Amino acid sequence: MAGRLLAVSDLHVGYPENRAYADALSPGDPGDWLIVAGDVGEVFADVGFVLASLANRFAKVIWTPGNHELWTLPSDPVALRGAARYEALVKVCRRFGVVTPEDEFPVWAGPGGPVTVAPLFTLYDYSFHAGGTTAGDPVAAVLAAIDGAVSDDRKSAALATARKAGITPVDEGRLHADPYPSVAAWCRDRVAATERRLAAVDGPVVLASHWPLVRDPVAALRHQEFAPWCGTALTAGWPARHEVVAAVYGHLHIPRTTHYDGVRFEEVSVGYPREWQRRGTAPPPPRVILGGT
Repeated sequence: MAGRLLAVSDLHVGYPENRAYADALSPGDPGDWLIVAGDVGEVFADVGFVLASLANRFAKVIWTPGNHELWTLPSDPVALRGAARYEALVKVCRRFGVVTPEDEFPVWAGPGGPVTVAPLFTLYDYSFHAGGTTAGDPVAAVLAAIDGAVSDDRKSAALATARKAGITPVDEGRLHADPYPSVAAWCRDRVAATERRLAAVDGPVVLASHWPLVRDPVAALRHQEFAPWCGTALTAGWPARHEVVAAVYGHLHIPRTTHYDGVRFEEVSVGYPREWQRRGTAPPPPRVILGGT
């Protein structure tokens, strides 16, 4: 029988304090599973090493990428870009037994189980508007995301708004979409593929993604200009469409538990040292998603 289902994200192990935290992570029970919901780090070798180390400690590790794992930095010896970089990370994970969005979804059989744990890789398409809404009419949101020209217009508008506020979204120029023409196009492909996989899931499910599946959590951001890089309106219906026990995400660096339309959302970010040090002397422990008392 499994122990607990735990979750953490945004380890950002390029910071020594965060690396020490990741190195010290250990299960409280030999059967504990750990979801790692993206942004382990930026350097390819660091991501692989940390995930392999966690896989040696936890009964099962489930990973989905964030934007930082997909960056291609000039200082990284691994110069792969876009989909090729993601596929290479998947290969490393499989070598060490880490479950990825490309693998069969595992079933957690702990107390209250069985529950399918579905790691999702969806990206963003600039449809989370900085003004506090998505695209208004849900049908219009879908059509806008399908139309590449409209996606380009959304990106241009998002960049203009961010620059006017003195904000530079660091994904631009670091996260490449090769061989797709844009991140929005890659996002559409990922959403379509993920929807097909989720349609085959019966019963309770935990959805684990780096980006929040609905825009509501993004309203807590201090700078709403970052919203377009925080997800896609195309996933907004997933929590209501499936028997979701919990939706796990990161990215925003605002760890908390909230509920939207009756579904429990868990942001499990560690964040940068300057962020978690404002809240305490140590980063938050992994969040218990299932199996806690």
